[in-house]
Amino acid sequence: MAIPALTIGVCSWSLQVKNVPELKRLMDGLGLDVVQIACGDPHHASWDEGDNMPAAAKAAGFHMTGTMLGFPGEDYTTPKHIERTGGFGNPATRPERLERFKWALDRTVALGLSDIMLHAGFLPEPNHPDRKPFLDTLGKVSQLAKEKNITVAFETGQETADLLRRTLDDLKCPNLKINFDPANVLLYDMGDPLRAVEILGPDIRSVHVKDANRTKVPGAWGEEVPLGQGQINIKKFVDTLKKVGYQGPLCIEREVGDQQQRIADIAHGVRVLKECLQ
Repeated sequence: MAIPALTIGVCSWSLQVKNVPELKRLMDGLGLDVVQIACGDPHHASWDEGDNMPAAAKAAGFHMTGTMLGFPGEDYTTPKHIERTGGFGNPATRPERLERFKWALDRTVALGLSDIMLHAGFLPEPNHPDRKPFLDTLGKVSQLAKEKNITVAFETGQETADLLRRTLDDLKCPNLKINFDPANVLLYDMGDPLRAVEILGPDIRSVHVKDANRTKVPGAWGEEVPLGQGQINIKKFVDTLKKVGYQGPLCIEREVGDQQQRIADIAHGVRVLKECLQ
């Protein structure tokens, strides 16, 4: 069954769950039945069910929007750390990460899904010597996904909307899209999230709803905060998504605090989004 436009959901890893029954229980408690689900590789939001996770998730009764993949070795200590270690940015790790991506594609297929989300890494600017090799790698990502009838959505944040727009235009791969996270634009200090929606609108495939305050110290992270308490202006964000014709779900992501605090913040976020959608 297709998920209605702008349905409120949650990101599984934000709930810090270890197994599918726990995910189902917490989603029921939040009144949600839509989830973007972690692939479950050992280093990132692993599942007790192991290889049996896809069968358990499909039997659980919730609706899944797609999978999320993280890579071993990604380090979010500071923006500089993730610039060196994120996605396909480091040429030395590209071969092994393409293999991990193949694994994630198979898991996405096993879940009966057609979308996978990930951080591509920091995109090189035009005329940077690594731009062609980097884009060649993303072209391989596109081809591998195409063979499985899967769309890949790169998460925003590490680059300006203009650079991401140019990169997608240069790649010309119809199955490469965007997972838009407005908070990341502020956390990485990469412009105006609402303007970014306008620029990237036609290619926004999925959304992480998260709020933040822009960093006051260059090179340091901004501050992630509960929905409605930061500088995004969630109501305008939702209205801008509508303006550009976005038809996907709104999956709340929360990456700060212990499990109890995250659940409380997500419940608060659900209330904020419901008010925005009235």
